[in-house]
Amino acid sequence: MCTYLTERLEVDGSGRFADGWAALRNATVYFDHPVHAMAEHTVNIDFFTSADGGGRRIAVELTPASARELAAAIERAIASAPAELVEAATRR
Repeated sequence: MCTYLTERLEVDGSGRFADGWAALRNATVYFDHPVHAMAEHTVNIDFFTSADGGGRRIAVELTPASARELAAAIERAIASAPAELVEAATRR
């Protein structure tokens, strides 16, 4: 079942495209039918190069288990870094 809940957020990072790196400014996260992944439903994450959601896009489709594992790994990576480095990167 699709929830139709779409979380939109501004992001500050970079993504790799076939022709090089580009700034990422916006992301959406939603649970829906995948386009390519071999699963009935996936957590879909789209990263965009412009704040309005236009421009170039990097799309990711993860099973719920993989999405949870990724979220936990991201939290562990941040938690393992010295607090002053995390704070300095946050102020950037």
